[in-house]
Amino acid sequence: MQGSIARVCMIVAAAILNHPLLFPKENTTSPEEEDYVLARMREHEERLRAEQERFEQEISKADQDATNSSLDFYGWYFWSTLSLVIFFTIEVCRQDLNAGETHDHVEDEEGYTSSGSVNPKDLILDKGILNHLCETSFQPLVYESARVQEFVEGFADDLLEALRSICDHEVDMEVEDFIGVGSMFEAWRVCKPVMCDLIVPFATPEPYHFQFELWCDTSSDLPLDLQGCGRIKLLKVSENCPDCLSGKATDDEDMLCLLHNRNHDSKADDHALEELLCSRNTAYLSKDQVMKWFQISVTRAWGRISHKYEFELTFRNLDFPGALKVRFRSGKVIVLNIIPAIQLEDSHAYFISHFPSDSSNNTDIHWQLSFTVYERNLLKHMAKKLPVKSCHLRCLQLVSFLHKKQSGLRGRSGLTNYHLKTAFLHLLLSKSTSAWKPQNLDQRLRDLLFFIQKSLQEKRLTHIIIGNPLVPHEIGVPGIIQAAEPVNLFRPLVLQRQVYAKMVENFEEMLKNAPVLIQEYTPHFQNGGLNSTTVS
Repeated sequence: MQGSIARVCMIVAAAILNHPLLFPKENTTSPEEEDYVLARMREHEERLRAEQERFEQEISKADQDATNSSLDFYGWYFWSTLSLVIFFTIEVCRQDLNAGETHDHVEDEEGYTSSGSVNPKDLILDKGILNHLCETSFQPLVYESARVQEFVEGFADDLLEALRSICDHEVDMEVEDFIGVGSMFEAWRVCKPVMCDLIVPFATPEPYHFQFELWCDTSSDLPLDLQGCGRIKLLKVSENCPDCLSGKATDDEDMLCLLHNRNHDSKADDHALEELLCSRNTAYLSKDQVMKWFQISVTRAWGRISHKYEFELTFRNLDFPGALKVRFRSGKVIVLNIIPAIQLEDSHAYFISHFPSDSSNNTDIHWQLSFTVYERNLLKHMAKKLPVKSCHLRCLQLVSFLHKKQSGLRGRSGLTNYHLKTAFLHLLLSKSTSAWKPQNLDQRLRDLLFFIQKSLQEKRLTHIIIGNPLVPHEIGVPGIIQAAEPVNLFRPLVLQRQVYAKMVENFEEMLKNAPVLIQEYTPHFQNGGLNSTTVS
């Protein structure tokens, strides 16, 4: 009997070890090879069934001759039943697996696998309707943007000049000229209220200067979740200036610095700039301290010029000191994001205290590095090479419009316009310039939606500037940034599973709603006239 039980175990083990469920096949064989493997599997299963039948006959014969106790009989019965259950389970699972491989997963021509989601390339989009929506709903906003920019630039100049007038030039941060970035200044704005993003760089007074520590420095100790960030150390020039003779070892104690007057230090020391702007007990610039100083300065500056204007200015978000709202008597609103920033040496990269849509929890001394000026320059550079009346900006406008409407239906998610613009710039760099002809708008819109969907499924959207070899050399990205490892913009969101799941769900629903939304907000001809419904 023990020998029979051993044979049962061997048969069951052979069935399990040789079954494809244990070692799933990979899609590396040709159709002919797959047919051959399936034929061999059928032969193997037939041999297993024959062996099982022969073994059952042996069991039956053994039962007839058995003289053992009833306990042994039930043991035989148990092993026989177990073997049958195992074979039955394997067969059922095999059928389910084959059905799943046939129906559950669909792989398209570019190798992207989706399950139960809408394929953007199957969306029915009429290029005539798309162009009509852009011309009647988005183009008026672009024309309006020119007038808004003129007002914003004049007001920002006036406000910053008042801010400079209240600052002590010897101990306060020095205010430089603002830089306009974002959809307003890149001509793809699609919604109201008007929103303008302005980066305002600050510099140190003498005898101070900044020393930067980037996440991509070889000696950096910043953790992986702080990619794209850095620290800013506030130092005195006399301590580290190589040209300052007073900082060198010398026997002449009366030797004066040839670049900086020692008398200049006394006032700065009295005001303790480090205590004003740095994190406690460190030499690193504090975001909270800088923003507090900035908010107080902006409030005082507005107090000096408020009598010149006939509108109301309020802080829209007290956590972000430059988030201002201008409300005119007519009820029109303009939102200003005046973002304090520190320029990275002589580059166009800026350390900023926060992004307008920032939801990260970086520590107080870790500043995010913004490349929005490079992104704006990249967009201008590529536009010069594209066909006349190219569809590239309209493509970005349409995706931004769909995202805004979906957010209105289901609430905001982790997906932002910055993610959409990043995906668009990737597509712009990867497609030939001829692909952006005006008549290709519907195709490029499908491509962009497909790119975003694929990025969400892969949980990876790389920064357009950092570590991207496709960025033209003319843009002038610093070498250390070009050589850095690409930064995944989705990484902080992926770590928050519920947030990311909602983001994917909202995007998939947006794809389903896209044709309806476009039809609903596109003005229609009625009785020969045009119903001029506009996007708001």
